Amino acid sequence: MPVGAYIFGCSGLKLSEVEKVFFSEVNPWGFILFSRNIESRFQVQSLTSELRESVGRNIPILIDQEGGRVQRMRSPHWREFLPALEQIRVTGKNDARSMYLRSRLIAFDLREVGIDVNCIPVADILVPNTHPVLANRTYGSNVDEVVEISRSVAQGLLDGGITPVLKHIPGYGRGIVDGHEGLPYVEEGLEILRKTDFLPFKRLADLPIGMTAHVTYTAIDSLPATISKKMIKLIREDIKFKNLLITDDISMSALNGSIFKRAELSIKAGCDIVLHCNGQLDEMMDVAKACGSLNKESQKRSQLVYSKFMLSQREYFDDTDIEGLKGEFTSLMSSLSNE
Repeated sequence: MPVGAYIFGCSGLKLSEVEKVFFSEVNPWGFILFSRNIESRFQVQSLTSELRESVGRNIPILIDQEGGRVQRMRSPHWREFLPALEQIRVTGKNDARSMYLRSRLIAFDLREVGIDVNCIPVADILVPNTHPVLANRTYGSNVDEVVEISRSVAQGLLDGGITPVLKHIPGYGRGIVDGHEGLPYVEEGLEILRKTDFLPFKRLADLPIGMTAHVTYTAIDSLPATISKKMIKLIREDIKFKNLLITDDISMSALNGSIFKRAELSIKAGCDIVLHCNGQLDEMMDVAKACGSLNKESQKRSQLVYSKFMLSQREYFDDTDIEGLKGEFTSLMSSLSNE
């Protein structure tokens, strides 16, 4: 059965019979979990098994487990982390190692419950007026440091058997509007953007999956990047991101029009896969109709990501030293907090 060019959420802690039938019929590329889907280890393990059973294959299951405010799996069942920027400022010269360890421990938690894709690293560049919804989720304002830490975060996931998603291409740092509530506009010139906001993504373009930014870059187009052919061309040719490209959640208010139209325009612009997160069945039906199955180029990119990253991570990750890594992270954070 053809694989759909979309990733879907689900409504609750377990699948309804209607959801099971729908997912089996439309065969999405993947699923994504949110706080509404998370209660305990056993429950999440059961839900990820249900999701895979609904489509009859080992489908990718995503989550946003950054740590800090954007952390779907929380205490008392899972470790709590500082917002990324706060941890980086505390650890100083140890920032890359501390962020690697954090990411590696997150990977362990995800694999334990059947999740195999995490939407980090966040490679957006921090500027003085970055919106608070993003600011402390970033890794800093220096391109070299952001790239180094992003590499560490991605490697921590990869070493733990989890596929990373690079976000938000080509850069959301200059957005002064929360994309959940409205459309951010960036009015900086193209040459400056190439040397700042866009540059980390160019240097991280080998990562397997990227997520677009619902941001309009006025120097290039009047449309948000997710639905802009010009911006997707820039991402592919200038930033040189050739791997699997998914949208940010198309139900966010940054995009206008019906869900069907948003999904349709995203695919027409050149995104491989549409991400729809809220679990509303009627909207998911529209997304499935608008997107259809993966086109030939998207199939190639998906197969490459699966064979080069997902398959090898599922089979060859090594958790034998996880207790030592937990101890190192705890010791590092404890020693720094006491300084």
